[in-house]
Amino acid sequence: MPRFHHICRALIPAVAIAMSVPATLAMPAAPAVAQDSALASDDGPGAGTLMLHGLHASETLPAVRLGTDMDVTVTGEIARVRVTQAFRNTSDKWMEATYLYPLPEDGAVDSLKMVVGQRDIIGHIEKREAARQMYETARANGQKAGLVEQQRPNMFTNSVANIGPGETVLVQIEYQAPVTATNGTFSLRLPLVVGPRYTPPHTLTSAAAVNDANAVTSAPVLDPALGAKLNPVSITVHLAPGFKVANLISRYHRVSVSGPGDDRTVRLLGPAPADRDFELDWRSASADPTVGLFSEHGTDGDYVMATITPPADLSKLTTPPREMVFVIDNSGSMGGDSMREAKASLVHALATLRPQDHFNIIRFDDTMTQLFDHSVAATPDQVALAKHYAEGLEADGGTEMLPALKAALTDAAASGGPDALRQVIFLTDGEISNEREMLAALGHDGGRSHVFFVGIGSAPNDYLMERMSTIGGGTYTHVGTPEEVAARMMPLLDVLDHPAMRDLKVSVSGGTLDLTPKRLPDIYAGRPLVLVGKTDHLAGTLTVSGTIGNKHWQRSVDLAKAQASSAVAKLWARRRISDIEADRTLGVIDDDKADAQIAEIGLASGIVTSQTSLVAIDETPTRPTGEGLTSEDLPINLPAGWDFGTLFGGKAGAAALRNADTMAARAAEQATGLDLPQTATDFAATIAQGLALLLIGLGGLFLLHRRRRGEA
Repeated sequence: MPRFHHICRALIPAVAIAMSVPATLAMPAAPAVAQDSALASDDGPGAGTLMLHGLHASETLPAVRLGTDMDVTVTGEIARVRVTQAFRNTSDKWMEATYLYPLPEDGAVDSLKMVVGQRDIIGHIEKREAARQMYETARANGQKAGLVEQQRPNMFTNSVANIGPGETVLVQIEYQAPVTATNGTFSLRLPLVVGPRYTPPHTLTSAAAVNDANAVTSAPVLDPALGAKLNPVSITVHLAPGFKVANLISRYHRVSVSGPGDDRTVRLLGPAPADRDFELDWRSASADPTVGLFSEHGTDGDYVMATITPPADLSKLTTPPREMVFVIDNSGSMGGDSMREAKASLVHALATLRPQDHFNIIRFDDTMTQLFDHSVAATPDQVALAKHYAEGLEADGGTEMLPALKAALTDAAASGGPDALRQVIFLTDGEISNEREMLAALGHDGGRSHVFFVGIGSAPNDYLMERMSTIGGGTYTHVGTPEEVAARMMPLLDVLDHPAMRDLKVSVSGGTLDLTPKRLPDIYAGRPLVLVGKTDHLAGTLTVSGTIGNKHWQRSVDLAKAQASSAVAKLWARRRISDIEADRTLGVIDDDKADAQIAEIGLASGIVTSQTSLVAIDETPTRPTGEGLTSEDLPINLPAGWDFGTLFGGKAGAAALRNADTMAARAAEQATGLDLPQTATDFAATIAQGLALLLIGLGGLFLLHRRRRGEA
């Protein structure tokens, strides 16, 4: 029996426990259970509880249940993650299930496997359209099939077709992602839930745009009243970073730790709901490493990753006057803990302003307000007024971030003087679907502003905020709970107090390297620069130089001393794709050329991209001829700390309905108004029909939710 089969057979009992069902019921050959009392009694939904179900409001649990196990190995500065998902059909129908799944924005998905009964089906990489066609053909033929597609760099969909009544299908994907390091602390972040996204109506200009928005916004969202045991996850982390570990902390989950200091095993204490990201932090028990150097030899050349950390003590550098523009998101998705975290972070930052600084506050939902017409001096009276204003903000409405970005980038040089260090600080969860539009606006209009992002809440849109910070010459910081506001904001405020290392240059003597990123970002004290390169032969010395304040800084590393790693080639591919996407966003390269280059890299490296997908198909049909197939979008949990009533009721709920109304109208318009090819007619009509149902479902949910609130 293949090793993968052994792993999955051993995993079935664990996943069954995570799903709160007996292990015998999780086996593929289990009989159909009409009431599924084991699950129903554990999930415990009360009468009249609601689930926002993408296309309709439902008072029932999904027919397909999902349990997830994550096995993670950290070697050096790379994490290898194996995600095994058990899709269990509790109904008497043949089912297709689709689940919107989060991943690190710089993760590279390169493996797909399925276990069906006693059979293992191995996936392979194909161009996106070809993979989709293969999947749909297999689905129609009654064959088991799995498909992994990228919707955003940090958002994928897993689709599984033809799950029989009472059957469990195991689907395993693998990906790798770099570990991050800040001020000597290493962090592993595992996203576990996708927050509901807002789509600005003005972006729905074509059938393709509507389809894209629907792909990232139509996942059903569970009302927390349904209970916390749906979508459970178990996690095991094998931590071997190459040094003795100290200060090992799990930020948001209870864990057990075992093993020696340089080879720790961290396990989640019991299955947890997939409603907030998992984060594990650690430090070196000895001196903090300053340079990490890893290489991989491939059939097409050598790859190298160099991590270079600038000096940590910048206290002797003069801090110039600053103009600080704070942009705070008070839309409906920020309701609950997120709004409290954002306001506390803003008040904390306001307290650090100095008399020579100038500042302003911009708040946005689907409207926007500036506290002052332009930035004002940070006098005690003005700062006190700003704190009072911040403390009075409440979350509601849609998430129209673009107008706030454009207002924040408007640079009246008189505010703080032309020599002032101009800093824009966003406090948001980033839950929007128009990331590309935001990145383009910043890339074209950033001027002298340095843009920093503070990601708020249990499951922020890291992809948007990491990319915006990089393009804007700033940094990204995450605040996950109200209790860690001070601890997370203090390092950011230190960064804001000191100038970045600028005018970075990289040279290689005695060799050549095709390096990524192409555009070197500004870097700050304690935040390393990670360079990844490709060459025909690894040799020579890599030198990074720049200026901090008015002082020259330089550091060199001998490439021949790199440690062997099996992860550098895929990291280079993922980073090179990010460069191509940046060029696309800034208009340096057109869409067709960008798509072709991304597809070429995806196929060569075997990773999922916007242009390549993983598909696995069982050659033996299992669904009987004449039996129908029911499709179901599996619900995602509401991220921990979000307020369901704020998000789907009041002004925010009305904004969601208007958003859905616009999507449905634009879909119908595109279906009838565009000169579409004949082969696309049914496709566009299906979009229009589906989005019309979405509108109806959101309307029903809104009314039912209002009724529930009234009865309460």
